[in-house]
Order: sequence, then structure tokens, then C-alpha cells
Amino acid sequence: MLELGAAGLGGLMIAPFLFPISGQAAPNRLAAIGPLQAPDANGVRLPAGFASRIIARSGDDLFGYRWHAAPDGGAAFASQNGGWVYVSNSEMKNKTGGAGALHFDHTGQLIDAYPILSHTTLNCAGGATPWRTWLSCEETKRGHVWECDPFGTQPAIIRTALGRFKHEAVAVDTDSMQLYLTEDEPDGCLYRYTANKFDASGTPVLDDGYLEVMQALAGSHGKRVQWQRLPDPAAILQATRKQVAQAMHFNGGEGIWYQHGVVYFTTKGDNRVWAYHTKHRQLDILYDAARHASPVLTGVDNLTANKTGELLVAEDGGNMQIVILSGHTIKPLLQIVGQKRSEITGPAFSPDGSRLYFSSQRGTTGRHEDGITYEITGFPRQSL
Repeated sequence: MLELGAAGLGGLMIAPFLFPISGQAAPNRLAAIGPLQAPDANGVRLPAGFASRIIARSGDDLFGYRWHAAPDGGAAFASQNGGWVYVSNSEMKNKTGGAGALHFDHTGQLIDAYPILSHTTLNCAGGATPWRTWLSCEETKRGHVWECDPFGTQPAIIRTALGRFKHEAVAVDTDSMQLYLTEDEPDGCLYRYTANKFDASGTPVLDDGYLEVMQALAGSHGKRVQWQRLPDPAAILQATRKQVAQAMHFNGGEGIWYQHGVVYFTTKGDNRVWAYHTKHRQLDILYDAARHASPVLTGVDNLTANKTGELLVAEDGGNMQIVILSGHTIKPLLQIVGQKRSEITGPAFSPDGSRLYFSSQRGTTGRHEDGITYEITGFPRQSL
């Protein structure tokens, strides 16, 4: 068993931020933004040229749907007529969780809201799929992954082949169509699902495949990795993270994102951002708060990226910021003031990249029933 604590890094080096930046002009990259200004009327500090609005509060009656408590992981999907849908999990206990959706028209006006998953438990993060579904993860010892329809027309489906463990988030490799999954345990693992077959549209079948766990390649000290098939993904006899003796263990797996051949993920227990290069099966640490005397980013949690490959990492606690990692630049994109008992969740760009959505899970009171969901404008349009 390889524990990736500070004493167990061995040859695993801290890598520079080698994010795949496109040829887009520097002023269009988030790394070029200016400093944060004073808080606006919504308590959000933003760079000049950006603006915020509150689009939903927990308990609001929106088109007959009461916006859920404890909004967490989220994603955006293009809809008809140039609009889009933002989906958001509800991290509530005892089968009072689930997921809901906000539907916007092409101008950004909210035109509908509805549930897409109900009566589940601790739906923390998840991930969007290239085939336009939302995978909602239950963060419980034997949690499920539910595949949901962002448009609310099809019922949610349990995907048992994705394993039973304390699920956090999912990212899909859009080249291989393999799924990568994080586990929110102090000794959690990184998992990979490979489908045995695909349907007529090229979508991987999520009920017919195998689940693997990452392990270090012998002699690489964690720098190079391989994958070992799990004998019991349903964890009937033994917890998934304990089934393979040489599995790599990560301190509290959180958000995960795939882009340009790299799987990025965060671990909250040691405040790190990781990068797994799928082609070379190489694992690097892109950011480690312990390496900075006064770290800009702590409390690493959900993350997303724009088309240029710049990462946006949301803080659970920390300074209640969303922080940009771009090239060698580390700087805040925004900060919410007066909400130190909350966390920032669910960052996701609209399909054209011009708007960013996220939530403050517990708002100003620190209570799950007082979550706030925001929209930020001012980004250049991109094709994400």
C-alpha cells in the first residue's frame, strides 16, 4: 500500500503548472485579470469588468420547485434555442438529498426549475458526461452513482458498476470514454471504469464494465502508475479501497476534471492539486499548499477549467475563493465575504464560457437551509 503523505513522496516531484494553454491572446486568459475589487451588493469581490447576481436561494419557490438546501457539485448543459441548464446536487442526509436544475434561455433569463433526482443521500459532487447526462455521487460508505437527465424527462438510474464507496466526483476521458472517480476518505483511492461495450451512438455502457484502482508502478515511487482490477466493486465483503494491497491512497479525494489528456483532481487533506497524464500513465502534483509560506489556495475542493486549460479551484473554507491556476500563476478569481462558515461548490461555465455558476453551500448563516447560488458574468465567450 502506497500512502502519499509528505513522508512518502519519494520520487514524486512537484511539477510546474504545465496546463495546455491554447494560442488565444493573453488578455482573454484569466491569468491576465486584475486584482479583486471591494465587495459588490451580493458580497462578492470580483476583478474589474465582472459582475455577480444571485439566481437562487435554498427554499426559493422557482416555477414550483423549491430550490434545494446544501447546493453542491454542478455542471451546465446546452439546451435548445441557445439556452442552457445548470444542474446542482443537494448534499443533504437521510434520503433528503438529490439534484435540481435551473433552465436559462439564450439571454440568460431563468425560465424553469425542476428536480432531476430525489430521495438520495449526501449528493456531493459528480460529473457531466459527453453524452449529456449528469452523474450524481453519494458521499456515503456504500454510496451509489446516479445517472441523471439534466432536462428532467428521463428518470435517474443507479450505475452499480461504478462501485459502492464514498463517492465524491467523476470525470470522463472524452478520448477513451473511461471514467475516473475520486473517493472522499483520508485513505481514499482513485478509480477508473472501463466499459466492455458501447451503444449505437458510441456511449459507453455503464452497467457492463470493470472498475480498477490506481497503484504505483514498481520502482517509480508513485511517479508512474498502473491500474489493478477490483475483485468486488460492490464492496460486499471488503471496502473497495482495501481490496488491492498496493493501491495508492489519497488524503480526501475531491473534485476531478479531464481535459487534453490530463485528469486533474484535488485532495483536501493535504491541500494538493494533482495531474494524471493518461497517455504516459504519469502522476504529478501541480499544487501543494505546504510549499507556500502564504498560500493563496487552501481548502481545495470542486474544480473546473476553461477552454484554454486554466483550472478554477473552489475553496471549502480557506478564504472562500475560487482560485485560478494558469501557467505559473496562482490568483483569486473571486471571493465571497461574510460567509466563513460555508464553502464554495459546483463551479461550472455556461456552454459558451461567458458565465460562471457556483454556490455558497451554507450562505451567511452556516446552515444548509441557507445556500445561495450565483452567476458571474464578464468572461469572453468560448466554445467549451
